Amino acid sequence: MALLEGCRHSLEVSIPVEDVDGETGRVMADVQKRAKLPGFRPGKAPASLIRKQFAGDIRQRVLESLIPKFLNKQFEAENLNVVGTPDIKDVHFHDGEPLRFKAEFEVVPAIELQEYKGVEVPYHDPEVIAEDVAQRIEELRQAKADYSNVDPRPIEDGDFAVVSLETVSGAGAESGPVKQDETVLEIGGKDTFPAFSENLRGASPGDEKEFSVPYPEDYGNKRLAGKTVAFHAKVKGIRKKELPELNDDFAQDLGDYRNLEELREALRKNIFAQRQYEAQQAAKEKIVEKLVAEHDFPVPEVFVERQIRNRVEQSLRALASEGVDPNQLKLDWAKVKESQREKAVHEVKASLLLAKVAEREAIHATREEVDREVERIARQQREPVPAVEMRFERDGTLGRIASHIQTEKTLNLLFEHARKTA
Repeated sequence: MALLEGCRHSLEVSIPVEDVDGETGRVMADVQKRAKLPGFRPGKAPASLIRKQFAGDIRQRVLESLIPKFLNKQFEAENLNVVGTPDIKDVHFHDGEPLRFKAEFEVVPAIELQEYKGVEVPYHDPEVIAEDVAQRIEELRQAKADYSNVDPRPIEDGDFAVVSLETVSGAGAESGPVKQDETVLEIGGKDTFPAFSENLRGASPGDEKEFSVPYPEDYGNKRLAGKTVAFHAKVKGIRKKELPELNDDFAQDLGDYRNLEELREALRKNIFAQRQYEAQQAAKEKIVEKLVAEHDFPVPEVFVERQIRNRVEQSLRALASEGVDPNQLKLDWAKVKESQREKAVHEVKASLLLAKVAEREAIHATREEVDREVERIARQQREPVPAVEMRFERDGTLGRIASHIQTEKTLNLLFEHARKTA
């Protein structure tokens, strides 16, 4: 076996004449049995004629049968963990001679694990102060607010204007027409673009106005980001927000809380758990970054290509979810792929390292853990568990779930044994 580059190797294989002749005879007999030639009943055409008429088909079937069989035997004999589909070249297939060919393929790299326990990482448990809880309670009050209609009058700051909006032809409408029969805008509110507040302030129900709204470059909707769009707006009404009183009744209305203090304590625990999870995830990412930096090994190109494809597909799905047709962007996808390469290589290295640690520590996903995740997804999708499990088994999702669980358990082990610094 010869090493070509990185994880790519080549192997020359020779298949004995007797095996080639035996497989050729078997294929010829099968072709002879099925062949329909003028002047001969099925299965009665002479072998010499069969060999002449179906030479190409016979050759192809013999190659398709023997090459994978003997190549896999060689892989097993040399204990090679091959990934992807081997490239077969330099095939020599002649009567009375061994069948010889060359295979080029990639293997999973041999990784010599450095010390992975005791990695130093900055981490401390998060703090939750009274202001954090008060802010979360205020968010709940805002979510529980009622809106009451106000008698017609000029709109003021703090009002919620009920308007219909429609883009005017031209003036930014090329990004796609926008029409909303009824939308509610808080005049002067922090989440309302100033252009809406400035142009609707002082208007009364029944008034109609046209004005332009500049959208920032980082606006979430890519169709509008960085554009100035002209709108025709009609004021349909005015509403006032009424917040619920902050008392024990408010707490009881939100769930199984006896009083406001119980609600505050539950919120404090929830905020702490959320921040702790985020802090631990950040620490785990830093641990993996350090491990990748400390291990130098090649990665199979087939893994890198697959990861690049996953990253590009995620980007396309994100664009599509925002209403953008990726086919209309006229992007140079070769350049896009190249821009993703460095991150993809890092992610593949991280994945291989975590798999190696999991192997060393005998970490794996149990059947019960996989079943629990399948049940969670089934409840979320409101489907019967057996139907979801059958679908996941068929499309390979069960394996991906098990792999994800194994990775999470491995990351937990690394975090548990890390040296946390303030």
